[in-house]
Amino acid sequence: MSDWNRIWPQLLDATWETLYMVGVAALVTVLLGVPLGVLLTVTAPGGLAPRPLLHRLAGLVVNLGRALPFIILLVLVAPVTRGIVGTTIGSTAAIVPLTIGAVPFLARLVESSLREVAAGKVEAALSMGARRRDVVRTVLLPEARPSLVAGVTVTVVALISYSAMAGAVGGGGLGDFAIRFGYQQFRTDITLATVVLLLVIVQALQWAGDRWARSLAHA
Repeated sequence: MSDWNRIWPQLLDATWETLYMVGVAALVTVLLGVPLGVLLTVTAPGGLAPRPLLHRLAGLVVNLGRALPFIILLVLVAPVTRGIVGTTIGSTAAIVPLTIGAVPFLARLVESSLREVAAGKVEAALSMGARRRDVVRTVLLPEARPSLVAGVTVTVVALISYSAMAGAVGGGGLGDFAIRFGYQQFRTDITLATVVLLLVIVQALQWAGDRWARSLAHA
């Protein structure tokens, strides 16, 4: 019991580090990933503003980002991380690779969501004189809101998994805590407690995201 009294405060700190990393990375990912997904949609053949070369270039960047295993991405973007935050160690530094890894993931989900919008609604807006950018703002994004929220939820859950891997290279958070206090000290109870806590966080986020998406679908 005395041992756990010493460990609990550090577990709590690690939890807040994970929430901090995931929260900031999720915010930046949405700000970058949604516009990138919109770009992929509108520049595609048959889109609102077909640009084959731009579409292929954006698609190549997205596919490359999705193809790289996150643990390799952590190493590859280390110079970028150091240039932005001045270090490659700690929870703040982990936000950079987390965001770089999640933006392409979300962009594809956004593209898929926007493609589900009925073409008739887009054509109706255009026939009434709406500009293309207005169609994106008033038709595509509003109509795809439930699917977009579901996509963001999936991305946030993936970020939690990424953040745990970032702990293996000094990224902080629950992944780092499980390695240092559980794996390296042969404490199975600590490792299991960390896994359970991660599962609770994931379940809570998934429940909240699903509930939000359903409320938008019935709005």
